[in-house]
Amino acid sequence: MAGLPDNLLNIVASLVILVVAMVLSNWITTRVIRGTARRVAGRTKSTWDDRIIDRKVFARLAHIVPAVLAYYGIGLALGVTPGDIAGATAGVAPPAGFILVATLVQRISLAFVVVTVAVALASFLEAVNDIYNESYAASKSRPIKGYLQVVSLVSYIAAGVVVISILAQVSPLAFLSGLGALTAVLMLVFKDTILSLVASIQIMSNDMIRIGDWVEVPQSNADGDIIDIALHTVKIQNWDKTISTIPTHKFIGESFKNWRGMSESGGRRIKRALNLDVNTIRFLSEEEIERLSRYEMLREYMKAKTTEVADHAAAREGAGPDLIPEQRRLTNIGTFRAYVFNYLKANPTIHDRMTLLVRQLSPGPQGVPLEIYCFSNDTDWGNYEALQDDIFDHLFAVLPEFGLQAFQEPAGSDFRKLAATAGDAGHNPVFP
Repeated sequence: MAGLPDNLLNIVASLVILVVAMVLSNWITTRVIRGTARRVAGRTKSTWDDRIIDRKVFARLAHIVPAVLAYYGIGLALGVTPGDIAGATAGVAPPAGFILVATLVQRISLAFVVVTVAVALASFLEAVNDIYNESYAASKSRPIKGYLQVVSLVSYIAAGVVVISILAQVSPLAFLSGLGALTAVLMLVFKDTILSLVASIQIMSNDMIRIGDWVEVPQSNADGDIIDIALHTVKIQNWDKTISTIPTHKFIGESFKNWRGMSESGGRRIKRALNLDVNTIRFLSEEEIERLSRYEMLREYMKAKTTEVADHAAAREGAGPDLIPEQRRLTNIGTFRAYVFNYLKANPTIHDRMTLLVRQLSPGPQGVPLEIYCFSNDTDWGNYEALQDDIFDHLFAVLPEFGLQAFQEPAGSDFRKLAATAGDAGHNPVFP
């Protein structure tokens, strides 16, 4: 057939042999490298080599072998000499026929080697991150994943420049010099990457967040533990087990709350008010004073207060018969406040080196709030909630001992009782 070389069958056979050799070499080198690496890693006590194997660094590098075979074998298979390929590459003569095919195959092979090395480097950097997280306790406070991702990104960009240069037969320096006019475009394209890189540096240098921190980000409706800090994103596992992904630079430009300080301090704040009915506040009778004085939490308080009241009354005995002297008497709410304070102070689960207050707040439509402000010495969420429940269970139950009642707005049952009472009295509860 005209236009076809006489040794076409030999060329086809050579190409088939080359392809088979490439497939076999890839299969053999991959299995040999994997097997050898695993055996070597299994004999060592360290785990860093296991992480490199798990990330398939050597397995990816093994793919270079068939590319090298293609680079050097394509000329032999097509019957093209290295001089012909070099002349075509140097531009001495325009490539044609098999010389063009061989030149393209060699360029693609070199480009494939560059891409393979870049992918293997990225896998190696991932293995470095795994080793760092396993071997160093500071990995939670100083994660390096973002920095490694920057190196990986730079390597991919460099590989892309080299690949384009190889395929286009242009020097990488000449190619980069032509990108000067595209700087503004590149800045726009990599805007998020630049912002994230700057934010990552600020976050790590200021120790703003760590893996495992409990954070609240109201703008993103995120509330939970940080499980990953990467170059572009921070992943938060919310308490409902959903995952929120927030751009890294948001932690610099927006406000958020980090609960790490609470965990490290060893105390978790309890701030809750008990609303008391104003109508139940009154002075204590002598019988109530005597009874309450037997309470362990009030013994010292009642002794001091009764002495103080008696001294005050003795100082006013000389007043005239037409003058009512100022009287000081104990109130049930004041005595209850002292009881709550002593009760909390004696509780072993309340932090004894942090603020402890029992105070009245301004009265309102819901009665008089008696606020408890203290700190639990157990920051675990479950234990913290159980402690609060135990404290207020006890306080609600002990209120009648002081003649006090908790305020509660009327419910439907209260209105039904009122209607029934009014009906028994012969009155219409709605229309008098």
